[in-house]
Amino acid sequence: MDMPAASQRDAEPQLAVDENHDTDDRSEVISSIASSSTSLRSSLKDYREENGRTYHTYKDGKYNLPNDEREKDRLDFQHQMWLLALKDRLGVAPPCKENTRVGRVLDVGTGTGIWALNFGDEHPEAEVYGVDLSPTQPDLVSPNVIFEIDDVEETWTWKQPFDYIHSRIMTSSIGNWPLYLRQCYDNLKPGGYIELQEIDIVPRSDDGTITADTPLMKMCTLLVEASEKFGRPFMEIPTLQGLLSDAGFVDISMIVHKWPSNTWPKDPRFKHLGLWQNENMQSGLEAFSMAPLTRGHGWTRAEVEVFLIQVRKDLNNKAIHAYWPS
Repeated sequence: MDMPAASQRDAEPQLAVDENHDTDDRSEVISSIASSSTSLRSSLKDYREENGRTYHTYKDGKYNLPNDEREKDRLDFQHQMWLLALKDRLGVAPPCKENTRVGRVLDVGTGTGIWALNFGDEHPEAEVYGVDLSPTQPDLVSPNVIFEIDDVEETWTWKQPFDYIHSRIMTSSIGNWPLYLRQCYDNLKPGGYIELQEIDIVPRSDDGTITADTPLMKMCTLLVEASEKFGRPFMEIPTLQGLLSDAGFVDISMIVHKWPSNTWPKDPRFKHLGLWQNENMQSGLEAFSMAPLTRGHGWTRAEVEVFLIQVRKDLNNKAIHAYWPS
């Protein structure tokens, strides 16, 4: 979901099913700041190990997905999915348009930093800041890109406002969305833009082929319940539109994309997206589920792994015409 300043647009149409299942488918200042933060970043790389994965230690437990190499690879893969969905654009807000000059940019929940690095390459005139709880970004970066380890739920301390704030997949990471969006608003220049790129955790189907008793839907329900126990619930995408308005934003647009669960769609573009989303989910199932199910529901690692076998079958089942709104 993208929310720049633009007019309201409808969701993508109902997808036709492919009945043919035969194939599988600038400066010195910036450089100085970056250098001075390197030692702190190094000290935060003593990650906590749990159930075969590693997790951030700064503000331990606020984010329930791992930060190891497997997850970093998946995040970079998922970034490519966003590019597919957005037709090779980093976003739909005006600052992402080609040949647009941008000043200061903030990437919230930067992860591996791939979005910030791409934006910095496309806009060498911009100062791009990426912030995250984990120091999983590269140390050697372009001089116009700075990565900081910080908690965006605390009081923001940036001294100058931004022209554009990019926030990707932060639902279940934020406990107080009104406060978070208000801080975004207060740290934007007049006329600035915020763009939220979010995915609804609960899949949909237009023909009723995914039901509450499927392992895939059961998993998503368990994740929602765990997020509520942790005090960082998954947000329904339409709710964010109202919260943006409450924070003071105007000209809000919600653009909904569909990420199919596998290659069940007939349309070649959505079939391709489904191929990528299936890989994204298959490689990320353990990352999504392990901490929520063990910490939130008291499951053992073995119980999670056995349960996910059935979830994987649902993901590959072309008779289930599921998709995730994003």
